[in-house]
Amino acid sequence: MIPEPGVVPSALAEPTVRVRGSWTAAVVLANVGVFAAWLGPIQVLLAKQSEAVAPGNKEYVFGLVTGVGAAVSVVANPAFGALSDRTTSRYGRRVPWVVAGAVGGAIGLGILSGAHAIALMLLGWCLMQLFGNALLAAVTAVVPDRVPVAQRGVVGGWVAISQVLGALVGTALAAAFDSFTLGYVACAVFLVLSVVPYLLRSGDATLTERPAFVLGEFLKSFWISPRRYPDFGWAWLTRFLFNVGNALGTLYLFYYLQDEVGVADPDTGVLILTAIYSVCVLVTAITFGHASDRSARRKVFVTASGWVMATAGVVLAVWPTWPGAILGAVILGAGFGVYLSVDFALLTQVLPSAHNRGKDLGVINIANSLPQVLAPAIAAPIVKHLGGYPVLYFSASAVTLLAGVLVTRIRSVS
Repeated sequence: MIPEPGVVPSALAEPTVRVRGSWTAAVVLANVGVFAAWLGPIQVLLAKQSEAVAPGNKEYVFGLVTGVGAAVSVVANPAFGALSDRTTSRYGRRVPWVVAGAVGGAIGLGILSGAHAIALMLLGWCLMQLFGNALLAAVTAVVPDRVPVAQRGVVGGWVAISQVLGALVGTALAAAFDSFTLGYVACAVFLVLSVVPYLLRSGDATLTERPAFVLGEFLKSFWISPRRYPDFGWAWLTRFLFNVGNALGTLYLFYYLQDEVGVADPDTGVLILTAIYSVCVLVTAITFGHASDRSARRKVFVTASGWVMATAGVVLAVWPTWPGAILGAVILGAGFGVYLSVDFALLTQVLPSAHNRGKDLGVINIANSLPQVLAPAIAAPIVKHLGGYPVLYFSASAVTLLAGVLVTRIRSVS
């Protein structure tokens, strides 16, 4: 990507200097914080809270809260990404949004900690989604801002691990307390602390010349034509399908263990499976991130990850036992680690413009959040009326396989 004229090169030029390990670690920790604040509630706290608020209708309350919150994130991520692209703070384009996201997200979790009604659950979770996406949009954009293409597979691997470590940390914090109130407070405290190292060493370049703001042009910029940028379009679609499959497979894990497998302590069960899954992601994300950088190939790894992840769904569908759940976690973690690290590197190589990295990655992140809106609407009827968990996990496998096939349509990346 060539920086457009009239804009500070240090903020918009393609990076060429390799980043240090300490910088990567700070970015990873900030990512861990926001994913812990999301996935601890999604995996455990919101499920327990929904059961406490509406014991006879827990699946639909859980689906309502997570679905509405995900709808907020669909809008919030690209919007905050675009705002960060235009921010001229002396601390850099991304730093102010990292701060605002951490503080606002903690407030949302604080509201959830005392919520005993559906309306308050919706308010708290929507605030967490709103501000969490401000943080995520900013801290995601710093990778193409600062990391050279030849290093993005490795850094992408570590960023991928942050999502999984966030799930592990968030689930551990949620399961550590009998009260969901204390679980939310613990997640909020961790969220705020997690961004401090990044704020101390961000190296965020300052944008000294803000582009002219025209509302119509600003709104139009969120549409990225798949005809003009076909590789970006295919990258968006395949990420969307991967995340639909993943959301269908993981959204009701707590209830799957409780109601289908018959685990007596589903909190601990989710924690154990998340830990196993995390170890497998750790191994494959770093290993295959390096392999992808060395070979300068991305698509073959993403396609293979789709086949592996689909196999995990089949295992969960046909073998609803505790050993089957463990095997499914191993297979899913192995495939998802490859996918997260390599696909992120691929995505950064098909962004249309250096001007709009934050906004364009925000549009990509719609493909992460929109499935969270659709998955409850799809999964709840399947679980309740259309075949239960076997049909749910077979559906997740089919969607993931399709995503792995369609990634081959991307032409500008090997």
